[in-house]
Amino acid sequence: MKLGVITYDHCHLKTEQLVNRYARNPQISEICLFALPFTPRKAREVLFSHRPYQEHAIPTVCLSELDRVSFTNWDGREPIGHRVDLFVITGAGLLDVGFAGGKPIVNAHPGVIPTSRGLDSFKWAILENDPLGVTLHLIDNEVDKGDVLDIRFTPVFSADTLETVARRHYELELDMLADVLDVIDKRTPLFAPEKPAKKRMPAEKEAEMMRHFDVWKTSAIVSQAQR
Repeated sequence: MKLGVITYDHCHLKTEQLVNRYARNPQISEICLFALPFTPRKAREVLFSHRPYQEHAIPTVCLSELDRVSFTNWDGREPIGHRVDLFVITGAGLLDVGFAGGKPIVNAHPGVIPTSRGLDSFKWAILENDPLGVTLHLIDNEVDKGDVLDIRFTPVFSADTLETVARRHYELELDMLADVLDVIDKRTPLFAPEKPAKKRMPAEKEAEMMRHFDVWKTSAIVSQAQR
């Protein structure tokens, strides 16, 4: 299995964490990193960072020092599907899927599709009393709409804080992408109502979400026991 990893030409923690896992997988014969140009996002007010700071990592080009890992700068348009059997996205904006030549492109969305779509799904799920989980899905040209391979719910415990749930939620995302070969031929039916894709959560909504956390946690633990 030749695996293509779509990432950024920059320091990127999620890519580093996953490539190190993929490099230990005997099913993967080659890991090809395709690195997009990196443009820093405009700074904005954030009250709670629900993901680790992604620049606390080595540059992705350095990962090619590992055995069986190659690195290619890529513009996001050049056809590269002939080089690999499967793509996973560890870092990218919206892409036209034509580059893959029909090869599967897998993304881990940190929300339960189709209820939690778009940006800041972790925060919106808590604010709106939605289930919290991660969806592994194939991407197409719509936002968080492709065939669903797997959905796993983030465990929630009575002693949790917002910080501990966020850490566990991020770790679940890594685990699911690391296990992509186990579910690539699977399809999971959707069971939740669809909601519109969200934008970044504004600061006033973040403050409301943080105040709402204990209410959401109680509801989440009850729902977890009923699954």
